[in-house]
Amino acid sequence: MGRLELPQDLRTEEMGGCLSTSSQSSCSSRSSGEPISPTCLGVGLCRRKRNRKTFSDHVTTTQHLSSNPNRIFTNGKSRTSCIFTQQGRKGINQDAMIVWEDFMAEDVTFCGVFDGHGPYGHLVARKVRDALPLKLLSFMYSGESKQNGSTTTCCTGNLKSDGGDPEKDGATEDNMDSLWRDTFLKSFKAMDKELRSHPNLDCFCSGSTAVTIVKQGSNLYMGNIGDSRAILGSKDSNDSMVAIQLTIDLKPDLPREAERIKRCKGRVFALQDEPEVPRVWLPFDDAPGLAMARAFGDFCLKEYGVISIPEFSHWTLTERDKFIVLASDGVWDVLSNEEVVEIVSSVPTRSSAARILVDSAAREWKSKYPTSKMDDCAVVCLFLDGKMDSESDYDEQGFSSATLQSNHSGNVLESDDGGQHSEPSLQRNFTVRSSEENDPNKRLPVEAEVNEETVVYEDQNWSGLEGVTRVNSLVQLPRFSEERPKTS
Repeated sequence: MGRLELPQDLRTEEMGGCLSTSSQSSCSSRSSGEPISPTCLGVGLCRRKRNRKTFSDHVTTTQHLSSNPNRIFTNGKSRTSCIFTQQGRKGINQDAMIVWEDFMAEDVTFCGVFDGHGPYGHLVARKVRDALPLKLLSFMYSGESKQNGSTTTCCTGNLKSDGGDPEKDGATEDNMDSLWRDTFLKSFKAMDKELRSHPNLDCFCSGSTAVTIVKQGSNLYMGNIGDSRAILGSKDSNDSMVAIQLTIDLKPDLPREAERIKRCKGRVFALQDEPEVPRVWLPFDDAPGLAMARAFGDFCLKEYGVISIPEFSHWTLTERDKFIVLASDGVWDVLSNEEVVEIVSSVPTRSSAARILVDSAAREWKSKYPTSKMDDCAVVCLFLDGKMDSESDYDEQGFSSATLQSNHSGNVLESDDGGQHSEPSLQRNFTVRSSEENDPNKRLPVEAEVNEETVVYEDQNWSGLEGVTRVNSLVQLPRFSEERPKTS
């Protein structure tokens, strides 16, 4: 897979610190479900009174997430998207995905793919899937309230100018960009803090990636950690479909990532039998061998350079942009960005796009790595024109109306404990890397101050147990004694 250079207008904020600090959140009561005054949420809300939604409305509707008809997280479709996941050959499926339409208001959609790793990676991925969107809601409400003071002015979902003052419109867009950046940073940090303190979930050697997008009108706001990826299918000047990579696979060998890890006494090197897969190792032991530089969980490596601070970016959509694909690395390890766009753009029905893409990845796994165990695959396809096939077309593709009903009723065939326990398997990761990653002049942002008592479940799972190698080589599993070297 060749290198793909990110477009110039993709503005990216990278954050890098070894350790995170916490501060008291002003939103703790809101996340816990206490009543909140009916102040307008602000971002993405329509000016028409009948379409206004308050944060307390969302608190009420999200108390029973599985019954929310606008939120799908198992194989199926929504008004504008389809999602599909398939278990690999390494045990329980540790991937999770979600599409939440009318997330904060009409014309606002949240999408996410989460790839767990380690012995409890499947639990971490599901916790993050369920909790992270609520954290985004809470912190966005808090930040927007601070900006507006006591006012209840709402923004429209689309921030493009309608012929008003260009400077004022530009300032509004900059404010929204700053507000979303702050919201993503706080939410990811709060998520990881929650995972660290979770009483029933051991995240010491388990974790999860997260590639998340909030589509607000013509704006995409993205937060990403790990090596799951988002791409955009768009038409070029010749009316041909092209792939645009929206996020960067955050691997340990990226110069800025490797520098941070080594500065925090972590080690980065690849095993002899997989020289193309750099991993993160403890300073005092050849474990756990995490193939990512950022993740939720993986607290055994959090003092040694692995962080949960997301890379935030903003993208402005145009009429040439047709769809977005989010997927775990089980897809990207065997399919290029261009191949994924070609597959999705040529499906017989849109509602079958995610399933066909996973099927294509499965065939490539068998062809390219016949002796390796196929990785789990999870895919979200979001069509930007808001159109989807009829249900009859959907049934023809192998999805019954019962499947659709299960998504909306919450009768999901998954349990919190995953229903089974299997040895974590090791995986190889092939990534497309942006030329920006090798830019020595690119600024490393400092970690922002974060309020995070309103935490649901933090997602920084960096356990190398479930992502060490896909070549099924015998790798030393992490050994952690009760007494670990003390650090000053």
